[in-house]
Amino acid sequence: MAERTKYILDEDDLPTQWYNVIPDLPEPPPPPLHPGTREPVGPDDLAPLFPQALIAQEVTTDRYVDIPEEVREVYRLWRPSPLFRARRLEKVLGTPARIYYKYEGVSPVGSHKPNTAVPQAFYNAQEGVTRLTTETGAGQWGSALAFACAQYGLECEVWQVRASYDQKPYRRLMMETFGATVHPSPSELTASGKAILAEHPDSTGSLGIAISEAVEQAAQDPDTRYALGSVLNHVLLHQTIIGEEALKQFELAGDTPDVLVGCTGGGSNFGGLAFPFLREKLAGRMDPVIRAVEPAACPSLTRGQYAYDFGDTAGLTPLLKMHTLGHGFIPDPIHAGGLRYHGMSPLISHIYELGLIEAIAIGQQECFAAGVRFARSEGIIPAPEPTHALAACIREALRCKETGEEKVILTALCGHAHLDLPAYGAYLAGDMVDNELSAATLDASLARLP
Repeated sequence: MAERTKYILDEDDLPTQWYNVIPDLPEPPPPPLHPGTREPVGPDDLAPLFPQALIAQEVTTDRYVDIPEEVREVYRLWRPSPLFRARRLEKVLGTPARIYYKYEGVSPVGSHKPNTAVPQAFYNAQEGVTRLTTETGAGQWGSALAFACAQYGLECEVWQVRASYDQKPYRRLMMETFGATVHPSPSELTASGKAILAEHPDSTGSLGIAISEAVEQAAQDPDTRYALGSVLNHVLLHQTIIGEEALKQFELAGDTPDVLVGCTGGGSNFGGLAFPFLREKLAGRMDPVIRAVEPAACPSLTRGQYAYDFGDTAGLTPLLKMHTLGHGFIPDPIHAGGLRYHGMSPLISHIYELGLIEAIAIGQQECFAAGVRFARSEGIIPAPEPTHALAACIREALRCKETGEEKVILTALCGHAHLDLPAYGAYLAGDMVDNELSAATLDASLARLP
């Protein structure tokens, strides 16, 4: 089918294993450290926050991890997700490039986040946990965990970054519909939240602050655990189902990507698509350029320091070796709330340091221009987060237009914007501005690294 638009796998083709990239890397990533002893953390250090099954996945050296059938049963509600050929966008751009996007907006909450929320809820329920706490920015992760907890009868308590809580009320209503309790962060419900509000009463919050509040609550209750939507190894592991499916779909298409592009905040969407393709690259079976794209207002990979830092603002987590803007950094309230995190996944940071991937930062006006262009050609309004990847895709496609190269470009469209339309309203009204991170602000934040 020369003009085929969708490449769809049958449910029988649903992957049975997640892929762990660590065994295939030239060297392993640095371990998390205990903030008190500066020694590598052990399972006992993580036990107050995570069930043993997830701790085992966090440190596993196995190349593949079996997906429980109980998880695959829920996955079948939306997986395998479709791979699209963006023929209409190609035509609008007048490019010889072939553009593909793996669309995760078909999930119950409209994003890639249930790929890890479902197994996290499953493993917690298996070990007798009754409540999960978490943070969320734009609300995609909070919605996903609320949905997953409903599948396994768990309570769900969410701290949503204040900027997004105010910008995206319908995301909060989605979480509450699935049964979650949602608080704006920083809040008066935790010691860490109270401390922030005492110093900054009008704080717009950050993912780092919200993580502190959720972790603090989980650590105080033996029946409660914490669930993280990005950053950690086990989260990226679960997301590799995206890339594993995409590899099968490229076989159907008879194509191979030359450039793979994904947006990065904490790293789960990017890693989920990229890691299986990185495996193929390291094995010499293909050679795509793999490019991470982040917001210019929160550029952890391109401008952050590769150092040990806390994953949260209050310093309650282990120290993680990652690209960081400083755990006290509070990004400007850009509309891509899911990318407003001070650090980058330690695993992606390590892979970036090894020179296996590239990274660029783009301002939100160019990103929303790309989102509008995509919506008007392909018919899907992308969430603010993947507009960063789409902007980079369009840059690459227009370069191909100039050079005549017929490159194959792949990106992850990790969610739709049906509940983010006020962001598009701001762009269409001309009220959107680009927030560039100043050198002075960055230097001051990095000076407080532990």
